[in-house]
Amino acid sequence: MDDIVKQAMAKWPNVPHCCGWLGLDARGQWFMRDDRAQRAGPFAGGGLAAKGAVLRHDKLIDFIGRNYLADDSGRWFFQNGPQRVFVELEATPWVWRVADGDFAVSGHTGQCAGAVEASLLDEAGRLYLLTQAGFGLVHTLDVGVAANAVEQGLWVPEAVHSTTLPARFGYVVSPQAVAG
Repeated sequence: MDDIVKQAMAKWPNVPHCCGWLGLDARGQWFMRDDRAQRAGPFAGGGLAAKGAVLRHDKLIDFIGRNYLADDSGRWFFQNGPQRVFVELEATPWVWRVADGDFAVSGHTGQCAGAVEASLLDEAGRLYLLTQAGFGLVHTLDVGVAANAVEQGLWVPEAVHSTTLPARFGYVVSPQAVAG
């Protein structure tokens, strides 16, 4: 976490949390969800209008990535100074990129994921990895590379149903829905 964020948290400890305004899609893109996007429906499954506007500012994206954490309830958030901005997830809290050649895995934030502990394949053919850094979906652009790891026997996917994943891996897809 950035030092400036820690200082702001100490200075203003009672800032209310924010829900519904930030989303992470299945390709690791951050979306700002204004009132109109939130009225259009839930981030996951609510259609294109419910996503909001994709963030394109590199420094903002990096700042979010450095301050992206989870609480004890499995709600992922961006610590924006003294305020927690809970993240609506389209799929999982991490979107993994897989390097061609050595199959090194990194997150949508650029963080190294460490060793792959398990791989899972859902009913739609989506590949997930449990890594030392956490649980996430393999980016669609890297499925071919990941398939090579599976073919080489490095990863042996377990069949799963996608609806079981949040409870099994302890994450909340929609903190906004939980908050009411």
